[in-house]
Amino acid sequence: MMINYDPIVAIATPPGYGGVGIVRVSGRNLSTLIYNLFKRSLSPRLAYNLPFITKKGEIIDKGIVIFFKSPNSYTGEDILELHGHGGPTVLRRIVELCISADKKLEMRLAEPGEFTQRAFLNQKLDLAQAEAVSDLIEASSESAARCAMASLSGVFLPK
Repeated sequence: MMINYDPIVAIATPPGYGGVGIVRVSGRNLSTLIYNLFKRSLSPRLAYNLPFITKKGEIIDKGIVIFFKSPNSYTGEDILELHGHGGPTVLRRIVELCISADKKLEMRLAEPGEFTQRAFLNQKLDLAQAEAVSDLIEASSESAARCAMASLSGVFLPK
């Protein structure tokens, strides 16, 4: 299996309509992307209320932006989270904005599960924890969610 470390972007919230939607970007060095999007640098782990503006100056949305600097992120890479309004059109436009903001980055859409795969490959999660993420997302009962969270935390409960 060939590992591709291109920067990736995806809508991180479930499809549909909601008050809030999140677009997540992960990559090795996102400082140029951040500057191209916001014309400033961002301090890690601080929330900023910023507009999402196209190169033509159109405001797509305004929302919360949080930057997580490598290695202190879910994937172990730089992560940029853009929290906007949760309509599919707005979120799709924010994804397009990220992809077009820095063509040299060769950013692409993430495959399903790729953020967690990168967390595993960058040793942020072990295999049992990576599988527990999927179990937690798919849990259909409180008991299943508790078991998945225990596995994600490194605790294994007897059956």
